[in-house]
Amino acid sequence: MSMTLPCDDGDSPVAIVTAASRGIGHATALKLAHDGYRLALLARGSEIEVLAKDFGALAVVGSVTDPDDLQRLVETTVARYGRIDAVVNNTGHAPSGRLLELSDMEWMAGVDMYLLNVVRMTRLVVPEMLAAGRGGAIVNVSSLSAAQPDQRFLLSSTLRGALPGIAKLFAAEFAGQDLRMNNLLPGRVSPQPEDRIANVPAGRAASSNEIANMIAFLLSPGAAYVNGQSLIIDGGLSATV
Repeated sequence: MSMTLPCDDGDSPVAIVTAASRGIGHATALKLAHDGYRLALLARGSEIEVLAKDFGALAVVGSVTDPDDLQRLVETTVARYGRIDAVVNNTGHAPSGRLLELSDMEWMAGVDMYLLNVVRMTRLVVPEMLAAGRGGAIVNVSSLSAAQPDQRFLLSSTLRGALPGIAKLFAAEFAGQDLRMNNLLPGRVSPQPEDRIANVPAGRAASSNEIANMIAFLLSPGAAYVNGQSLIIDGGLSATV
């Protein structure tokens, strides 16, 4: 495990982004850096150090499924910047398989990947946010399958299905202290094979940048009254009301 510590200046807000080396996490890091956030980035590969160097950001090599890595990420962020204002809980992918095929070990890997990562990070950052007295916002990057279950993504569909309840309970407890938690549920995100976007009314998959723009909004003061929500961004694909 290794990390890069950047030079710090100014009093701009501080955001943690996990699984930040590619895809939605990478796009989110780019967007938040552009918006003036000081960043702490987590990913499993050492390439996160290269990305962080480009931003003058903090990089921690580790996994969202490892409680020690998450604790090290939060402690290092507070030691470097003195505060945490925003968290983007983004993840990789758990094993796929049908209900009768998945082993207990694969289920537990999914729990760590899709559910406990949010619980563990919340336990770590909320005391820091409260102590700083500046408020804070958490966005959990979920999936459309949490609202519209998909046999192809069984672990995501079931385990991420718990995140709306967590966000509601978080808002009920902490909204009065200016803390917010929302879930974002992307549908098809590029790149996608043609057969997976054939039924998307928009006629295409979303770009990672489009997802990142919505994450940035949910973290921003413009979304100060949005709390405990699970927002779908899917080009009109979902059939839920």
